Amino acid sequence: MGEERVHGKVKFILGVLSADASIMQIMLARMTELYGETDYRSLEIPFDYTGYYDDEMGNRITRYFFSFGRLIEPGELVEIKKFTNRLELKYAIDGKRRVNFDPGYMELGKFLLATTKDQQHRIYIRDGIYEEITLFYRDKEWRYYEWTYPDYRSGVYREVFQEIRRIYKKQLSNH
Repeated sequence: MGEERVHGKVKFILGVLSADASIMQIMLARMTELYGETDYRSLEIPFDYTGYYDDEMGNRITRYFFSFGRLIEPGELVEIKKFTNRLELKYAIDGKRRVNFDPGYMELGKFLLATTKDQQHRIYIRDGIYEEITLFYRDKEWRYYEWTYPDYRSGVYREVFQEIRRIYKKQLSNH
């Protein structure tokens, strides 16, 4: 018989897509009110992997990644995703979002994203929210699956996650 154990804390990471830097700053301020200060902020990454969001946000979309100093319980991701969905809608204009959030969390061996869309490789958690293991860590680098979004496959993103993993590993060693 297996022994039940309490899961450790995980690293909350927020991906943000927007063509409007001012709205992104407003959104980040709302997130830090709830989840504390960031301990990592990526440089601006041009989002040119797909035109999926162009009709909604325009064609000069950029991506940022933020990680937060406060570690979270894995189960908190559902409420975070629901909150970011409400924020996206609150600041939309004529039904078009000005920002898109990709909340997720990191463990030392994997990175998960929250989503509202079901697919064969996603696990239903609760309240209409699914989780997907997007990346896994092996041989000192982040690797991707066949279902991983093209942008998350990129070397640029994986370098970001490498740096966040260093921060997270240091946090874990200090606890």
